[in-house]
Amino acid sequence: MISPQRSPPGSSSQSPRSPSAPPFLSVTVTDPVKLGNGVQAYISYRVITKTNLPEYQGPEKIVIRRYSDFVWLHDRLAEKYKGIFIPPLPEKSAVEKFRFSAEFIEMRRQALDIFINRIASHPQLKQSEDLRTFLQEDEETMERARFQETGIFKKKPADLIQIFKDVQSKVSDVVLGKEKPVEESNPEYEKLKHYIFELEDHLAEAQKQAYRLVKRHRELGQSLSDFGKAIKLLGACEGDSIGKVFSDLGSKSELLSIKLQKENDRNQLVMQAHNLLMNFEEPLKDYVRAVQSIKATMVDRANAFRQQCELAETTKLKEINLDKLMLMRSEKAMEAEIEYKELKAESEEATRRFETIVKLMSEEMVRFQEQKTADLGLAFHEFAKGQAKLANEIADAWRSLIPKIDACSPSLCS
Repeated sequence: MISPQRSPPGSSSQSPRSPSAPPFLSVTVTDPVKLGNGVQAYISYRVITKTNLPEYQGPEKIVIRRYSDFVWLHDRLAEKYKGIFIPPLPEKSAVEKFRFSAEFIEMRRQALDIFINRIASHPQLKQSEDLRTFLQEDEETMERARFQETGIFKKKPADLIQIFKDVQSKVSDVVLGKEKPVEESNPEYEKLKHYIFELEDHLAEAQKQAYRLVKRHRELGQSLSDFGKAIKLLGACEGDSIGKVFSDLGSKSELLSIKLQKENDRNQLVMQAHNLLMNFEEPLKDYVRAVQSIKATMVDRANAFRQQCELAETTKLKEINLDKLMLMRSEKAMEAEIEYKELKAESEEATRRFETIVKLMSEEMVRFQEQKTADLGLAFHEFAKGQAKLANEIADAWRSLIPKIDACSPSLCS
């Protein structure tokens, strides 16, 4: 995975189109806006592209996109770039009431920003014509592209029924032992698959515990708020010096509650629950999704391997049949030779596709491991630093009350 590029390189005095400026492509997803009502409601985003690449229309372009446009781009890349780990998209909210909450919208905006910048910084994906369409075309053109029938969706209902019957038959044959699935026999690849499945389990568990940690922060913040209000009321009832201490104690509790819960701390003094969610839980969730992308590539690899094996076997049978016809000097030999050559070419192409996927996957794993180390290392560093600041600030807040409590309770000082 590749971290998004936030700003283009080069000095500000250079023109974006200057020949001396290094090539860059930077994208920002911003300004989410709710459009429509009821079930037709959706969120639109401004996507701002800045680049000096000659294949783009100009140094800056602003377009409006919605989530389904990002899905279109992801699916197009997944269809065309077999062997490459396509950056993952954030999932849709399964709960209607959370779809348009401020927190969910911001999490999705941030995830979409990371998604598109990973594509824009990938050496192969950034050259995609579909990416240029996504970043430059107007909404009408984008909508036509999104609804253009491609792949399986172009097939007639009867064709789809036959596909599902074939799949069902294949699954039944495997389950009943009638057909043994064709799989790679590669020890190194087996180790990789084992690692990916194990990584997925550990990341999912870490993300689950991070979610619980965020929840505890919020619950503690709410408890401190409730406690603060109750103590302030007690102070108002008591009056005198002890009442003043209770009021101060209540105010401090409410202040700490805000620091734990508040969604936007402009001073960034502490990592609050919202920041903990965005900077710690979300990166973990993002890598859970990234592993799903790797597994999707593994499925592509398995399909390519199976197709290669099936074509190789069919080609061999065609060759044997051709040899027989040639020996018999059959009039069908010429037609059989044409079929054999066509099938052999198709088989060789299938082998090349499989070898390309293997090569690309190897390169992608190196990139993934390097970026995972950097991204999760940063997330854990910021988490530890934020927790230390938060703990110190909470300690300072409570410590500042001790002299006031001691002053009105002489027995505590004796």
